[in-house]
Amino acid sequence: MPDAPMQTIIGFNQDEEGHWRVELSCGHTRHVRHAPPWQNREWVLTEQGREAMIGETIECGLCAQGSIVSEQSG
Repeated sequence: MPDAPMQTIIGFNQDEEGHWRVELSCGHTRHVRHAPPWQNREWVLTEQGREAMIGETIECGLCAQGSIVSEQSG
């Protein structure tokens, strides 16, 4: 897979199981879990931490795969 492009975090939502996802400027979403020692994202655990990340960038694996956001995507 090619290098994943960086996209801006524009918001957050939760999936059906309550796991947090970032909403990205490209229209995709990406799960962001705090699961040490593999994923250390303590900021996702609080509203203040999530709000502080809006405007930051993160890699979008779906963009790297050439995935296009459809009009019906949520």
